[in-house]
Amino acid sequence: MRYFALLVLTALAAAQTPYDLLLEGGHVIDPKNNRNAVMDVAIAGGKIAQVAPKIPAGQAKKVVPVQGLHVVPGLVDIHVHVYAGTGLREAYSGDRSVYPDGHTVRSGVTTVVDAGSSGWKNFPDFKDRVIDRSKTRVLAMLNIVGRGMGGESAIEQNTEDMDPPATARVARKFPDLIAGVKTAHYNGPEWIAVERAVEAGRLADLPVMVDFGQFRAERPFQQLVLEKLRPGDIYTHMYLGRVPMLDEKGIVLPYLAEARRRGVKFDVGHGGGSFLWRQAAPAIRQGWIPDSISTDLHITSMNTGMKDMTTTMSKILSLGVPLPEVIRMSTWNPANQMRRPELGHLTVGAGADVAVLRLLTGEFGFLDVRNARHVGKQKLECELTLRAGQVVWDLNGRAGEDWQKLGPKY
Repeated sequence: MRYFALLVLTALAAAQTPYDLLLEGGHVIDPKNNRNAVMDVAIAGGKIAQVAPKIPAGQAKKVVPVQGLHVVPGLVDIHVHVYAGTGLREAYSGDRSVYPDGHTVRSGVTTVVDAGSSGWKNFPDFKDRVIDRSKTRVLAMLNIVGRGMGGESAIEQNTEDMDPPATARVARKFPDLIAGVKTAHYNGPEWIAVERAVEAGRLADLPVMVDFGQFRAERPFQQLVLEKLRPGDIYTHMYLGRVPMLDEKGIVLPYLAEARRRGVKFDVGHGGGSFLWRQAAPAIRQGWIPDSISTDLHITSMNTGMKDMTTTMSKILSLGVPLPEVIRMSTWNPANQMRRPELGHLTVGAGADVAVLRLLTGEFGFLDVRNARHVGKQKLECELTLRAGQVVWDLNGRAGEDWQKLGPKY
């Protein structure tokens, strides 16, 4: 009888505390669901269980107070390089990539998309050594070059290694992991790299991301976005200095809006060389804003002007883009661009990937890729990150317990 009574009491307690964790009192910004208000977020079984005002604290096993902070979906960074540790001296991926977990969750990022570090030949190695071992969700765009990224070396200039059927075949083999096709750094006068990437995208029914490489008169940028890319394809490095963006009076050129009307997406892709204030500031102030914000994270960009995802978002915020739109560009928009509608939102039943951000006010200096400084009045900082309902970053120990209350043998 005592055992039965204990089971009943346990069941009653569980019924009274259906949630594993409650984020209490934060300002929720969830663009997909048009939420922009102070609300609580309850999590159970690694999923969002309820989003509503004033959820009773007694219904949760753990309550984390987040008053004064912004609770948003886990950030989605669709341009990173995380195929680290290849051991190949000539490989861009081995020389420039970083392991994801050391650079993602501390900036609120729960999903990254590796942008072409691997191709169809070495993706299985990337999967085995990085993707399968990371807490961060790692998706990939396959480089149209079978060996993957090589910077501007012979690796990415080798047109014989650009194989659309083989690329599509590997993409179809790993549909849960491969989200697109990438071409980058091709310097020849032909359109072959772009055309073969688009063909692979067509065969695999995936979007293509283009880093245009060397700009040449034989293949003008305008033709890339007006003719070569399909609706849903992505041009990254949108504020790169070589992009023909402004006329002699500083006005945004009209062909860019035409490209967007065609359905081409434009991504920040900050990186170590692809974001200039002289491009971004006048363009954003005229309404030429990103579809998605991404870092182009690698070993150079992380220690120079880019730094991390929240810094990159803060730059766009500092130029007058409202915070809810900055969050949209960092969550729901990139999830859609990667055709992952299960990501980037706080819908009940969705995986509990959550970022809790602090919006600091003051005077903050932000650098572009040439060390030009812009002063902003706001800066985002990540306070707490949850991946599948588990705390994976806690800047100030909000989810911890006071050690003095845990007893002498905790």
